[in-house]
Amino acid sequence: MWIFPVAIAILLILILSLFWTHPRGGPWIPSSRKAVRQMLDLAQIKPGELVYDLGCGDGRIIIAAAKKYHARAVGIELDPIRWLWCQLLITLLGLRGQVRIIYGDLFQQNLSKADVVVCYLLPEATRKLQDKLLRELQPQTRVVSNTFIFPGIRERAKNGKARLYLFSPENTMAAYIKEQLEKSSREEYP
Repeated sequence: MWIFPVAIAILLILILSLFWTHPRGGPWIPSSRKAVRQMLDLAQIKPGELVYDLGCGDGRIIIAAAKKYHARAVGIELDPIRWLWCQLLITLLGLRGQVRIIYGDLFQQNLSKADVVVCYLLPEATRKLQDKLLRELQPQTRVVSNTFIFPGIRERAKNGKARLYLFSPENTMAAYIKEQLEKSSREEYP
């Protein structure tokens, strides 16, 4: 008779885990395998580069980055159940040397070593993340966002059909405006 209460407890934990990350801006909405491939292709990942997945969920992006692109990958996950799942999965796949999962809040992690950052966050979290990315990332770092844009960073490329956007910190709107002003002043006064 203990099976029923245990099953109910597990079900409640799983349901709670679905909503655990929502207040932080990243409810678990897994990207399709096709979208994962398109995001990583858009980022043009090279072997050995360091890819961060912010809110890595079940780990599908970091696993694909390691297996297909031979990149090193770090997933950051706030949900303890998904964090444990990722730990188990990367161990079973033999990716411990390439992939690491951090349990914690993505806003509290240092992203400065990233070559590529991938995220699928709600608009409010994306706006909040923008300031962090501009402070921490190198200008050449590529940031791929699924569905939502960074309002103060000009996109470098996009896959409009899939609603995927590629950004880099060097492409801030302020830098773009400055570049355009300098260009127009050179044209006026050669």
